[in-house]
Amino acid sequence: MKYLTIIVKPFVAESVLAVISEMGVDACTVREAKGYGRQKGYLNKYRGGEFATAYLPKVEISIWVEETRVDEVVERVMKAARTGRIGDGKVFVVPTAWPVIEF
Repeated sequence: MKYLTIIVKPFVAESVLAVISEMGVDACTVREAKGYGRQKGYLNKYRGGEFATAYLPKVEISIWVEETRVDEVVERVMKAARTGRIGDGKVFVVPTAWPVIEF
């Protein structure tokens, strides 16, 4: 098994979750997150003044996938999340040495 952490923009999270569901992934964890990558935040205007917003809203999706399916899942997730603009997201693939124990 491998542990995948998928970080995407909020407006593409539903399409990524739909792809994960279509592929038969049984369970996932979804969290709201904030962060930044190469885009380093953005400038906002409020009441005539500019201020920097360092952390952008993100959605973090965590799933367990069998090793034989990791490449397929990553490819389909990236296709669903890609908009072609900077900050589309990241997929972290973490190998595990522990068995998954369900209770």
